[in-house]
Amino acid sequence: MSSDPRPAARPDQATPEASTDPDASGPSGPELARAVLDAAKARRQTTPRPSRYRGAGDSRRLRGYSGPGPDPRDPALFGVVLQRLMKARGWQRQTAEATVFGAWERVVGADIAAHSRPVRLADGELTIEAESTAWATQLRLLTGKILKQIAGEVGHNVVIRLNIHGPAAPSWRRGPLRVRGRGPGDTYG
Repeated sequence: MSSDPRPAARPDQATPEASTDPDASGPSGPELARAVLDAAKARRQTTPRPSRYRGAGDSRRLRGYSGPGPDPRDPALFGVVLQRLMKARGWQRQTAEATVFGAWERVVGADIAAHSRPVRLADGELTIEAESTAWATQLRLLTGKILKQIAGEVGHNVVIRLNIHGPAAPSWRRGPLRVRGRGPGDTYG
């Protein structure tokens, strides 16, 4: 081990002490420090620094108090964010169709919703099941009004036609053996 306190020079770096000529005059002391500092500054100016700004085209950094006006860092309402997401993904039609089922009472009114329910929506045709055959007949007479209410709430061309039917009759088929016949008749509807 050497008693020299200076670090060993790398082979790719030339230092004044490592030169073979003892009388070689090179920068030393403050001049050497100034030369190294100038080289570092020049290298720093030529290499691009990574941007610390939020946006790619932003020329100012957002920090501190945002002020009284709107700011992109302000929290957004959940409904606004959800609307933007649905529009970006193209889910407007699916959202309108889901509104027909999810908000049936708001779409058609409390009276009609109390006596009917939507069953299926496919290809613009909404199937509605009424609680009785009398209500099914009444809803068939109100088809135009119901279509206008649905179009006003969820948009046009979501529901084009209505298929209204009465309640489903119970099945009388129980067990593995059955006898064909008319069944209970016109008891349920």
